[in-house]
Amino acid sequence: MTEHPAPGERYASFEAFYPYYIHEHSNRTCRRIHVVGSALVIVAAVLGLFVNAWWFLAMPLIGYGFAWVGHFFFEKNRPATFQYPLWSLMGDWRMFFETVSGKRRF
Repeated sequence: MTEHPAPGERYASFEAFYPYYIHEHSNRTCRRIHVVGSALVIVAAVLGLFVNAWWFLAMPLIGYGFAWVGHFFFEKNRPATFQYPLWSLMGDWRMFFETVSGKRRF
């Protein structure tokens, strides 16, 4: 298990935060839902560029919607985005690219 900061303290860097982020995605279904949601965010971005700009508004709904379903229904924990919004977003994309590149197996 990862080491958490003391109460009232925060992670000092993204590199310190990322092991915690991965630990909070221990459930395979949760991780897979995150990866699918991130892939659909990319699809929405492409549709926004080439089809209709309204798709850009769908991007956060898709991304957070999939992630939160994974956390609330499968992982049964509180998404890290509530406490660490930027690092959580960075963690989502790092986990996504590690998964699709084969570096991380889920």
